[in-house]
Amino acid sequence: MKKSLKQWVGVGTTVIMAATVVAGCGSTPEKTQQPTPAAGATANAKPFAGKTISLVAANHPWADAIKPLLPDFEKETGIKVNVESFFEDQLTQKLTVQFTSGSATPDVFMYRPLQEGKLFYKNGWVQPLDDYAQKAKDYDFADFAKSAVGSTTVDAKLAGIPIITEQEILYYRKDLLQKAGIAVPKTLDELQAAVKKLHDPKNEMYGFVARGQRSPLVTQVSSFLYSEGADFTNGDKASINTPEAIKAFTTYGTLLKDYAPPGVLNMSWPQAFGIFAQGKVAFLTDANSLYKNATDPAKSQIADQVGFAVMPGGKAGSKPYSITSWGLAMNAKSGNKDATWAFIEWATSKDIVLKTQQKGNPGARASVWDKPEGTTGFPADLVPIIKESSKNGVDHDRPTVISVGEARDAVGEIVQKLMTGETNIQPVADKANAALQAIMDKDKTK
Repeated sequence: MKKSLKQWVGVGTTVIMAATVVAGCGSTPEKTQQPTPAAGATANAKPFAGKTISLVAANHPWADAIKPLLPDFEKETGIKVNVESFFEDQLTQKLTVQFTSGSATPDVFMYRPLQEGKLFYKNGWVQPLDDYAQKAKDYDFADFAKSAVGSTTVDAKLAGIPIITEQEILYYRKDLLQKAGIAVPKTLDELQAAVKKLHDPKNEMYGFVARGQRSPLVTQVSSFLYSEGADFTNGDKASINTPEAIKAFTTYGTLLKDYAPPGVLNMSWPQAFGIFAQGKVAFLTDANSLYKNATDPAKSQIADQVGFAVMPGGKAGSKPYSITSWGLAMNAKSGNKDATWAFIEWATSKDIVLKTQQKGNPGARASVWDKPEGTTGFPADLVPIIKESSKNGVDHDRPTVISVGEARDAVGEIVQKLMTGETNIQPVADKANAALQAIMDKDKTK
């Protein structure tokens, strides 16, 4: 622990300079400036003695893992960390209210980069962290996965630091594939063939399940899009009506329409994992972070028969989303930017990421994933899937816009129309594309 904390004492000047440079970009100056530690200061010095910062966290396993470690951080730095925790929706509401009022608290907060990151950044609520991360001694910012950093980057500025990553993977029944002599699908064509072969609804065995609800399905269909060479947008233009996008939507929608259990139109991840865990489905695509819903014997009847695989590839190869689902950000109006960065740097350091990852929280540091002790919190056969998906993945799983909810509804309608019997989805996609473009144009005025 002490080894990872020594850096602040020796580089107090760098931290303060970084805070000053970034604060000059339109942010409120710090209320108090921490003096540079005297030359020859020892590792036992407390460079921020007397400082108090506030952390607003989500009710999340990462927060549960970090809280027991805080006393060590406080002892070494002299910083007191006051923590409040909220459920996701409550968290977003609290942050929005406080930031809208210009509050200097919380100093640091958990946030969902792809859900509210662009809104927070555009409103000037988050402090860019580029200078801090690049200048911090021994921090090794290059160790973070490129896709994870991409998720927390807005307009080429680092809006937050990744703490929890997530990739879309393929879950499958090992016993069913072995019995049928089917190899684990590596392409979307192979997946469709395997799904068709194993689909046996008369005996309550369905070939495939995934999210079918209009908004939730968007994140999971994204990997189908990327693997076919498509995306939600191309620069400033919506692009969900291209031939590649149509193919991706058709593949996902057809799998759900023809081979999923009844009621899939209303399924999000809890329902999809629930029926997979009951042993009634051969294949499931969803987030790797949810694997315990399939492998925990207390939740799953087929816990010992669950296999993991990289997202099957399309025309463009295997391109799953690989995102930062949760990050840490600094309030642009914080009066304690130097101390706040010291906390962020500590919480996302190699030593602490190792500790939180051992508790089952998938971090963004490649070096931690490469350590055997860094993977003990995950099934051994899932680890290489996570590592490969992280390397090949795309840094977003939804349209990167401010009005995320509206955008997801526009995209999701394409798949739902196909699931409910629409045979020609090009007009539907054209309409949805126009709607997404209007949302993007409207966002420019915000």
